[in-house]
Amino acid sequence: MSANPTGLPPRYLRTPEAARFLSLSGRTLEKHRTYGTGPAYHKLGGRVVYSVEDLQAWAGRGAVTSTSDPRGSVLPAKRHDHQVSAGSAGRPR
Repeated sequence: MSANPTGLPPRYLRTPEAARFLSLSGRTLEKHRTYGTGPAYHKLGGRVVYSVEDLQAWAGRGAVTSTSDPRGSVLPAKRHDHQVSAGSAGRPR
């Protein structure tokens, strides 16, 4: 995170506030956190918090200017295993 030019301390949001900030459901943001596809977060005591700067940066990675542009780098909230299990290799689909 970069220094705040206003001299104010960084603003942190809890999961429900962060989800509203991103126009997501709280559950979707939790799934992103679980799968490692979401914005950076911090643990303060037992609480999960997100800096506004980190939320803006994560949302900005998904920005595109046209429907023909390649998809942004924000992945869906799901597992992204790139390995094929040994039992399914070679089977027709």
